[in-house]
Amino acid sequence: MSGPLTGLKVVDLSRILAGPWAGQVLADFGADVIKIESLQGDDTRKWGPPWIEGSTDAAYFSCANRGKRSICVDFRTEDGQKLIQQLITDADVVIENYKVGGLAKYNLDYPSVKPLNAKLVYCSITGFGQTGPKAHQAGYDAMIQASGGLMSITGPRDDESDAGPQKVGVAVADLMTGMYAVAAIQAALLEREKSGEGQYIDLALLDTQVAWLANQSANYLVGGVVPQREGTAHPNICPYQAFPASDGYFMLAVGNDKQFKQLCQQFGKAEWATDERFSTNPSRVKNRLVLVPLITEITSARPMENWLSELSSVGVPVGPINTLDQVFEDEQLQHREMVLKQERGDGVSIKSVANPVKFSRTPLRYNKAPPAAGEDSESLLKEMGLSDDHIAKLRSAGVVN
Repeated sequence: MSGPLTGLKVVDLSRILAGPWAGQVLADFGADVIKIESLQGDDTRKWGPPWIEGSTDAAYFSCANRGKRSICVDFRTEDGQKLIQQLITDADVVIENYKVGGLAKYNLDYPSVKPLNAKLVYCSITGFGQTGPKAHQAGYDAMIQASGGLMSITGPRDDESDAGPQKVGVAVADLMTGMYAVAAIQAALLEREKSGEGQYIDLALLDTQVAWLANQSANYLVGGVVPQREGTAHPNICPYQAFPASDGYFMLAVGNDKQFKQLCQQFGKAEWATDERFSTNPSRVKNRLVLVPLITEITSARPMENWLSELSSVGVPVGPINTLDQVFEDEQLQHREMVLKQERGDGVSIKSVANPVKFSRTPLRYNKAPPAAGEDSESLLKEMGLSDDHIAKLRSAGVVN
């Protein structure tokens, strides 16, 4: 046994990031994930540079497709549709992220395949969901970060910079939708154990983006005040932001009054802890424009490493603002074995970031690297009972490659 989802069969019809991310997590957890690609391959195979050494695939593709078996099928053809329908017949899960109604003309939408497999859990991911006035609009991560409110609270304050709203550095709307999909799929599978029936899951990037605005949306819904961009600062906690040292910036994250008292002692400013302007978190938030410059004056006088060492030693949460090369050199990350090096079927070596989940009894094995396009087409077709002659005819007809 390898992973808690060993024995689960997933047909992954999705492209780009949100759906493939969900499929990769399920694969990491042990599921047999079959990635259906067009004859040209997933779009992200061409989203480079950089390129995986020894291949024509972009690094981007490798971040979301580890552990999957790849088959390239043209399901615009009747024969291609039949192949995918056959795969779905005994599958547990289908993931797709085509436009609303996009798979209906190929007989691969949920109403078309449900009669083939009543126990199927079918997850559709779109920009705006299956219903509503915007359902048929295309939705991409950057526009969802913008229209879903995230960019309005990301970036420096207007009085600090004219940079304006900022997009987060990775496609977080896609990634979080993928993670919600994993949770929803597993919940539906658990419910299936009781009912014996599958069901349809409708996930929208916009809905997901709004759902995980967390305290920011709560601040608006409860307080009625529209949150503004705060740079690295926190709207509800202070001091909780980046501060300058003499040789760079570090992150200070004081989460309670006890930690603030320890901070004051290390600064040689014990009186701040009893100052009515700063003694409680609400008072510090109210008077942040007074407190932050006072802290900045102190922190900027000494090197960052001094502050990291001294403050962490007394329980004040503090950390460096690492670049990615520094991240992957971190001794804690290396101890946790968060970097994988795998070799795919054609001998190409690929590095990727491991799944952060550590199961005690069913550890993750990572038996398969992100595949080359169609790497598993022939073996999958033979598993489906197709003869060599039949496979050759499908190839010559341009149905598979």
